[in-house]
Amino acid sequence: MIQKKSVYINKAQFYGVLMVLVSAFVLAGDCLVSTPNTTLAPKGPLLSINPDDWQSLVDAIRVRASGYHGELGYIVKDFSSGQVAEINSSGAFPSASLIKFPILCAAFQAAEERRFSLSMPVTLLRSDKRGGSGTLKFSPAGRVYTNRELLEAMIVHSDNTATELLVRQLGYDYLQETFQKMGLQDTVITPQGFRLTSRSVSEDNMTSPRDMAYLLEKMYKRELVSAKASDEMLDILKHQKLRDRLPRFLPKGWEIAHKTGLLRKACHDVGIVFSPKGDYMICVLTSRDINYKNAKRFIASIGKITYGFYGRV
Repeated sequence: MIQKKSVYINKAQFYGVLMVLVSAFVLAGDCLVSTPNTTLAPKGPLLSINPDDWQSLVDAIRVRASGYHGELGYIVKDFSSGQVAEINSSGAFPSASLIKFPILCAAFQAAEERRFSLSMPVTLLRSDKRGGSGTLKFSPAGRVYTNRELLEAMIVHSDNTATELLVRQLGYDYLQETFQKMGLQDTVITPQGFRLTSRSVSEDNMTSPRDMAYLLEKMYKRELVSAKASDEMLDILKHQKLRDRLPRFLPKGWEIAHKTGLLRKACHDVGIVFSPKGDYMICVLTSRDINYKNAKRFIASIGKITYGFYGRV
């Protein structure tokens, strides 16, 4: 018969083992608590920024941009001094939902010309509904919206159904002609460009950082369509709900009026920032990045660099 041996631990040994276990737990807890949140930290080397030296901001953005692996174009412009930081500002990018920004401007221009009514009611049909971003696709057929409500949905929620209803009224020819009359050089709108497929299309909607910057600056100066229209469009842009790019690190109390875009490996955000040190615009367009998360994080980090410059008064 095999006899079992009993194992006895005296009080001193018990407390010794207990202290070892407690110490190990505390150390593990310290590791968990002290580990930095790397998902929020910008990747790549950063330079220190002198709030009195614009060139230090230019250099810091350029260094951050050098670590980005996709196609890139950006413009940062101070509205008071006119100083600019830019790379590939005239480069043509698939616009994704950024095309909705010039559509907004063209719609207000059409209203100014009295060929389009902001107050006109539009009835939503089941066949009008489009997938992707937006909330109108969940609305019941037969619901009535004004064109102004459609414009707000198109920008605030980047609503594809609202965009469909507006483009149908304005027409591709009018939109393209108006873009050119407004002074846009690189912005193109096509029916193919509104396909929601992630694959490339034969004729995509296109735009550039300089075109987006041009519209933003004209709007800021109250020179886009009219002073009243500029104010109204700027207010709509201030209510944009997507906050994962330029607004991600926006300091508390600051305002941003902006529009995003995301489709077919293109990821963008363009807007006007209202800061304690002065107002400025920032346009960051990217494409050919295989990972949207990386692109969003990159755009957020460029915004964060500028906030560091403008946050010091």
